[in-house]
This record gives sequence, structure tokens and C-alpha cells, in this order.
Amino acid sequence: MTKPDRSKMAARSGTTPSASDAIAEAQRLHSFLAPTVEAANLFLEDVKVHFAGAHRTVSIIVDLPEDEAGGVGLDAISSISRELSDAMDTDPNDDGSAYDLEISSPGATRPLTEPRHWRRALGRMAKVNASDRENFMGRILAVEDDGVLFRPELAVKKGMKAKQGEPEKILFTVIRRGVVELEFARLDEAELDLEFEPTSGNAVDGEGN
Repeated sequence: MTKPDRSKMAARSGTTPSASDAIAEAQRLHSFLAPTVEAANLFLEDVKVHFAGAHRTVSIIVDLPEDEAGGVGLDAISSISRELSDAMDTDPNDDGSAYDLEISSPGATRPLTEPRHWRRALGRMAKVNASDRENFMGRILAVEDDGVLFRPELAVKKGMKAKQGEPEKILFTVIRRGVVELEFARLDEAELDLEFEPTSGNAVDGEGN
């Protein structure tokens, strides 16, 4: 899909591109940049674009493939930041407007809203919100095509050791969202996977276009 020269038109007219323009540009960049991310053995989670006049801020979230454990390391973020900046600088459908590039990872406590998110959290404890029951805490035992198998944590009196219930499968059709619950035994791992401030790409090159 060829990108319209919206930012150039905005510069001439003195108006800022609309929200729909930002969404269209984000979708275009997602398609264009996905092969670069995949070549680095990462997954392109999301692309967002914010316009300020003719200037763009492009925010990109990358993650590990769903069959890998842990989080995206700082070295991987730095490397993919350079590669994505180079790709944007050679984008054949770019209109040459200035941009800032921000790269980050989802973090250990990001909402679990898609099947791949649940697969990435396999083995973790999660707080779950579903439409057919009260909120509950449970360990993710397996992720299937149509739902998630949990071992729920049963409610006990304050000060008592938590009890585990029988495994129960919850369908994706009733799961609204989940959030990973950080555990003390996993703090060292979680510290490597917490969301951090975005790493800027080669914004100087982008601004010089």
C-alpha cells in the first residue's frame, strides 16, 4: 500500500494529520517493518504513530516469539532499533518527513489479551477477568486453540497458605483479559522482562530527511 503524502500536505496547509491518518500510517509501517523484525527472531507486537505537524513519532513494541521464554534483552532492543531505523530511512513509500523512533518491549506485566500473550506467559500465575465468573488467580498450565487451562488458587483466610484447585479450562470467548502476577521466585527473571523506557532509534537520520 502506497502511503499518501499527508504530512507534506499538512505542512503546506498548516494542519495536523487526523487520527485516521495516524492509524493508516501505523498499519502501513507495521506491514513494511514486520519482515525486518521477524528476521531478527522477534515478533512485531504493535506500531503506533503520533503526528505533530509534519513530524512523526513512531512507537514500536517488539516481543520474543511465543514459543520462547523470558523477555527481550537490552542488546536485542538496541540492535533492532538500528535495523528498524535503517529500514525506515530506505522506505520507498516514505514522504521524507522527520521522525522520532521509539522501541520498547511489552514487559512482564502487560495485559494478556491475545492467545499468543497467554502462550508467552505459560507457567506463570495470572489474574484473570472472565465474563462468566468472578475474577480469580490461577497458574497457566496449557494454552490450547480455544482456551487456557488454569490451576486456580482457592480463596483462604488471611494468613493461611494458598490452596490450589483442580485444573479448569477457560475458553477465550469468555476471557476478557489477564495480567501476569509477579512471584518472588521469579523476580530475577522478571527484572529482565519489566517494561522500560523506549530506546530511541537513529532519529537524527530521520530528522535529516
